Amino acid sequence: MARHMIFIILLAVLTASGCDKFGQVDQGRVIAYDKDEKTVVIIQDKSEDSKKPDYTALPPVSYKLPDDPNETGPAPKAGNLMKIDLDKKEAVIFLKDLNTFATVNFTIVEEKKKVDSKDPLVFDPGTKKNRDFPAFDQEKKTITLYLSKRKVLLTFSVPDEYFAMPKETWTPGDEVRIYYKEPGKSLRFMNVSKTDIFKK
Repeated sequence: MARHMIFIILLAVLTASGCDKFGQVDQGRVIAYDKDEKTVVIIQDKSEDSKKPDYTALPPVSYKLPDDPNETGPAPKAGNLMKIDLDKKEAVIFLKDLNTFATVNFTIVEEKKKVDSKDPLVFDPGTKKNRDFPAFDQEKKTITLYLSKRKVLLTFSVPDEYFAMPKETWTPGDEVRIYYKEPGKSLRFMNVSKTDIFKK
């Protein structure tokens, strides 16, 4: 419902601006971002339920960012972590070299709930910046993530072969929404993860 409402708002804005031909809207999680080339690569969300995204559509899709900087939101963060299921204790990661997904079972070491985004555990009041996640403890072989939507600070362990993978493996890429008319060329780019559309 929320996603459809955003689409309606977007289309209304386009109508007001004089557009006589509607384009299409795509949404997904960023797995690659090239600042110089101004391109993003996403795994599309194929779910119809905005509360339950499904980032499993292959192949990945590449988009050129808008030429107009006013049509581009905050720069996206790329990552290969598609999903964390706390109930099943499973993580879904994208393996770029194999162009496929892997489901990884993990063990919860610590789960702190109701952790606000300004909590000192996730926000440094001295620098007024978010702390860097994922955080790795090489001695204990654990990974710590902050799941902002669920306000959960999660520390978990995975099999050694997955722990040894690059940091981006366990980094959730930003969720983005793209308006386009030509395939691969975005006209408007919204970084959903870093944008509050209701903020005045």
